[in-house]
Amino acid sequence: MPAKKKGNKPLSAKDKLKLEIARELGILEQVEREGWESLSNAVCGKVGGIMSKRLREGKGDI
Repeated sequence: MPAKKKGNKPLSAKDKLKLEIARELGILEQVEREGWESLSNAVCGKVGGIMSKRLREGKGDI
């Protein structure tokens, strides 16, 4: 089942960071095809952990 599109709303800085991390982890295609809800809790936690680390280090543009 394809992921539901939520409109053409511009991506926030956090959304862009999350997609960048997904690309680095090799899960971006799955996210684009099936949505974030298709990922396991462990993978989502990994994305969130990396996001938190980058934001603390000041590498995120938020």
